[in-house]
Amino acid sequence: MSLTIDICNKYDNQPDALIEILHDVQSAMGLIQAETMRGIAEALNLSRAEVQGVVSFYEDFREQPEAAGTVKLCRGEACQSVGSDQLADDLDSAGVAHHAVFCLGNCALGPAAMIGDDLMGRATPAKIESHIKHQKTES
Repeated sequence: MSLTIDICNKYDNQPDALIEILHDVQSAMGLIQAETMRGIAEALNLSRAEVQGVVSFYEDFREQPEAAGTVKLCRGEACQSVGSDQLADDLDSAGVAHHAVFCLGNCALGPAAMIGDDLMGRATPAKIESHIKHQKTES
């Protein structure tokens, strides 16, 4: 819990820094647990429901550990215009599990994908499969 308090203190316990705090906590801990949300709520003088609402609203925050090799595939308009729909079909055919997200902030290099914390531009099935295979050999 002291890590959570340190992160909140870094932002002067300001409620308007909630999203930045949640990103820092998730980066440090890998997820955001209920106990952590309670600590953040207390430090920022927010209700637990307010913190939980933000965590549950934004797809990037997770309350459970993310499975290794999880592929987030951008399905935003910019990525759709350069082939994310076809990439999704190709990944389905290759048996690569993925789920849609709507903007990874890498529009200029679409289609974009994220595997774990690694952002990938100009994603192809081969690049994604290679990255997953590489991650598994590092584990």
